[in-house]
Amino acid sequence: MNKPRHAGQAIVDSLVLHGVRRVFSVPGESYLAVLDGLHGGNIENVVTRHEGGAAYMAEAHGKFTGEPGVAMVTRGPGAANAFVAVHSAWQDGTPMVLFVGLVPTADRMRESFQEFDPAAWFGTQTKRVFVLDEADRASEIVAEAFFAAKSGRPGPVIIGLPEDVITHEFTGTLHGPIPVADGAVSGQELEEIRSALASADRPLLFLGGQRWTPQAAAQVTGFAERNGIPVLQDWHADDRVPSHSPVNAGSLGYGRQETAARMFNDADVLLAVGTVPSDVPTDGFTLRQHPDAVNILVNIDTSLRGRSGAVSRHVVASPVAFAEAVDGMDLGREAAWDAWRAAGRSAQEQLTALPETGSLPETAAGTAHMSVVMAELAKRLPEDVVRTMGAGNHCAWAQSYIPTNVFPAQLSTRNGSMGYSIPAGVAASLAAPERMIVAVCGDGEFLMNGQELATAMQYRAPLLAVVMDNGQYGTIRAHQEQHFPGRVSGTQLSNPDFAALAEAFGGHGEKVTGDEQAAAAVERALKAVLVDRRPAVIHVVTDPKIMLP
Repeated sequence: MNKPRHAGQAIVDSLVLHGVRRVFSVPGESYLAVLDGLHGGNIENVVTRHEGGAAYMAEAHGKFTGEPGVAMVTRGPGAANAFVAVHSAWQDGTPMVLFVGLVPTADRMRESFQEFDPAAWFGTQTKRVFVLDEADRASEIVAEAFFAAKSGRPGPVIIGLPEDVITHEFTGTLHGPIPVADGAVSGQELEEIRSALASADRPLLFLGGQRWTPQAAAQVTGFAERNGIPVLQDWHADDRVPSHSPVNAGSLGYGRQETAARMFNDADVLLAVGTVPSDVPTDGFTLRQHPDAVNILVNIDTSLRGRSGAVSRHVVASPVAFAEAVDGMDLGREAAWDAWRAAGRSAQEQLTALPETGSLPETAAGTAHMSVVMAELAKRLPEDVVRTMGAGNHCAWAQSYIPTNVFPAQLSTRNGSMGYSIPAGVAASLAAPERMIVAVCGDGEFLMNGQELATAMQYRAPLLAVVMDNGQYGTIRAHQEQHFPGRVSGTQLSNPDFAALAEAFGGHGEKVTGDEQAAAAVERALKAVLVDRRPAVIHVVTDPKIMLP
């Protein structure tokens, strides 16, 4: 005789209906019934070493696949630790569903052990906050949560699970996925876009945001290349158009080139797809703020959250719908924009050119140039490499030397959140085991979630981490030198041997303290990842005075 299905099992069964293949978790006694539902099933439960790591992996999975990443954590401290990834998902528009165990219903409002109010905690940083108070609504709420996470501008959704309710018998109906609309480009809107671009002297595409697919990225690339329209990409959204594309003029945001900023400001027609001119690409609301600017925003978000500057036309459509609408469109003006396009392309090619050893500044004894290590790595990377990054000056080396030629090819955060690179690398490796994953990390950033190398080992998720060790929080030190020169305070670090740490986790470690060691270290590390299928770390000891490529 089969035992009755409890609500925890119904939740898992609903996840299966929604195509979920894996969840990321730290176990807790507050959601044991869901863990029981996962037992022996078809969903892989990737057990991580910190809730921040689990939630970052779910957020990265959402970015990488377009489907909501799922994390499960316990109440109180577990939920608090996961909040950093919820904030990342909110600012990046990433589909994500976080299940959080809660106190039993009878213990509410009594300052119970690890009690908190999920709506009060998460309400301003999520699309919806659900609390399952009726066992028979378990599947319905899962369906509603996935719909909210994916529809419109994607984002994080919370499902609170009272410890007692999820043990109750489920007699309700299992709910499948709710279809998500892509919007559409009407015939009139398409003609307006065609007319605006065809009459422009300096047209520009600005790409980013979520709701992209590999096919949409390829179609939009084809549209831009066929018509010779230069493309700028949003900050940390460098993979919508391939690095090698002749229309790729770079990206905006921190570390952007002056040429890119000038093109963004000077374009007489800006067509933004999937993203909006927000504070980072506009240099803190200073670029493209003239009221008569022609800005056509193609965005499925009806609120245009984060937008600044003028809006000439808002087309409510996802990148997928836009790509289908312009696929095959030929404006017949490619030659007219040759000089405009060439300036941006030339600047981008200079930025990504591999360095000549003789041109690099002298580095202190016992240190190596990060540029040399990254150049040796770049020579050996496959076309479809995936790069992951946290936040900090070290990201500049990834953006300069690791190409993004096959969408999706980059996982990073737009909220400046550190500790993301390793969890994101694990999530990408599990989602696409056939692709090479390279995490570029700062020494401070790596140690915020470097323990997830244990997860990489346990679940056979080989990735290569390149750790830049300059003994400081480099980004903050750079700001410090600008505002308070010569007064170093609160930014210096004393680091472990990151190569030895990798070995302790069961991975492969290399320590580079001179440029002459770079090539051999890269070769051995790549062998460990690609042949031995083990995570590897290249610890690059750098001169703290050399902060940028």
